[in-house]
Amino acid sequence: MGWFRKLLKGSDHISRGQYQGKYGEDRIWDNHRSSMDDLTDIEKEDIDRAIALSLSEEDHLKGKKVVEDDSQSEDDELCKIDDEEDEYLAKIQQEDEYLAKIQQQEDERLAKVQQEEDEHIAKIQREDERLAKIQQDEVERLAKAQLEEDEQLARAIQESLTLGSPPQSDNDSSFLSYPHLFPPGHRICAGCKTEIGQGRFLSCMGGVWHPECFCCHSCRLPITDYEFSMSSNRPYHKSCYREKHHPRCDVCKNFIPTNSSGLIEYRAHPFWLQKYCPSHELDGTPRCCSCERMEPRDAKYLLLDDGRKLCLECLDSSIMDTHECQPLYLEIQEFYEGLNMKLEQQIPMLLVERQALNEAMEGEKNGHHHLPETRGLCLSEEQTVTTISRRPKIGAGYQVIDMITEPYKLIRRCEVTAILVLYGLPRLLTGSILAHEMMHAWLRFKGYPNLSPEVEEGICQVLAHMWLDSELYTGSGNGGASSSSSSSSSSPSSSSASSKKGKRSDFEKKLGEFFKHQIESDTSSAYGDGFRSGNQAMLKYGLKSTLDHIHMTGSFPY
Repeated sequence: MGWFRKLLKGSDHISRGQYQGKYGEDRIWDNHRSSMDDLTDIEKEDIDRAIALSLSEEDHLKGKKVVEDDSQSEDDELCKIDDEEDEYLAKIQQEDEYLAKIQQQEDERLAKVQQEEDEHIAKIQREDERLAKIQQDEVERLAKAQLEEDEQLARAIQESLTLGSPPQSDNDSSFLSYPHLFPPGHRICAGCKTEIGQGRFLSCMGGVWHPECFCCHSCRLPITDYEFSMSSNRPYHKSCYREKHHPRCDVCKNFIPTNSSGLIEYRAHPFWLQKYCPSHELDGTPRCCSCERMEPRDAKYLLLDDGRKLCLECLDSSIMDTHECQPLYLEIQEFYEGLNMKLEQQIPMLLVERQALNEAMEGEKNGHHHLPETRGLCLSEEQTVTTISRRPKIGAGYQVIDMITEPYKLIRRCEVTAILVLYGLPRLLTGSILAHEMMHAWLRFKGYPNLSPEVEEGICQVLAHMWLDSELYTGSGNGGASSSSSSSSSSPSSSSASSKKGKRSDFEKKLGEFFKHQIESDTSSAYGDGFRSGNQAMLKYGLKSTLDHIHMTGSFPY
């Protein structure tokens, strides 16, 4: 449009005017108005041409702008398409990676399955090989058994030609009839209940059997021996019958031999049910001085210095010195107080050795003694007694060493001077002896007349039995075993736990039952018959009424 402006500037016919005043009708032009009529034709053509060129240039610029705008829009659209394509390609790439991962996992799974199948096939092959070997072994065994049967049959036939009738059976044995070949008639096996047919068979126990069906009731193997044993109408190998029914000795662990009459003879403990050879009663096999069991040959014993032997199980709750026994002595006194039988006087209680107890018994004028061995004594005479003042040590070979004793002079201040108890016995046995001897003291303190041995010893055994009952069943007594063991201990306090309340071992409970059994089954007239009469009266009338009757009549009520 530059040329158009130049054209206009160069025109001398266009006059400039000056605007003054306001808009509207007050506008005034100072110069003369020029008219189009004053222009020449050439100038008019130039003007028209200029206008046309101007319009053409304007249209061109406008088209260029539109083209530029369209181009920009297309670029934006292409960029957007490129971005979408990139996103699409990225998504496709992610899907490819995911598919590749799935493919890898599937390959791994297939490889694992293939490995498991290979292992399974290998296992099946090994199992087939094992079964083939078993089958081969079975074939060889059957062939060997067949050969042995053939040899046995040949021997049986040979013997049948040379021997007479087979030997008769004894009480526990029978004999197989010789196998027969091709028996006539129809025969059914007593074992498998099938037809025997043409072949070997056994005739015994009132029936016929396949040789492989006639089996030992213990080991379930066929009986091929000529002689076998019977028990409850069942067959056994002789060796199996011996293992099952023949008793073994609990001492030497061998089968108990038969006597000269062919019978099995053995000894049995009435409570512990031990079975042992009769010879062990004469060959010096030791017994425990407490539980009276014969221990196996290899068992260890504690050898006390007075010659007694104590098994290690009884040693666990044994009481070894006077100081250690004092808590138990107090418990027995409390037991008597619970029966309204309190002793007003304090009586010395001493644990002594067997020799000291025997010497004290010889110096006692009164009293009844349970021979062959006395374990407790209620003294009424003044004497000097040797008591054990400290628990001995246990040395090599389970032998008591360092026994500390001291003399104790008994002074008569009342009807009873002391109660003596044998040392080294288990707590329950020591307590029952104390309960027995304390009853002797109570009878003397209460002025009971001179009683017969059956009445006095019987009622004392009743109190000992009652105390054992209280310890085992009512739970009022202590249940603890002594803390002493086979290891050496010189401190009295170390084993005083034997009188503390706690849990009692199963063996100590069994031991308490044994001591009760000893009282109940005693065969002596004073201790055995006296206890049974006194216990029957006490159960029928009560302890107090029984004691009152004894005080008045000197005998048990009936």
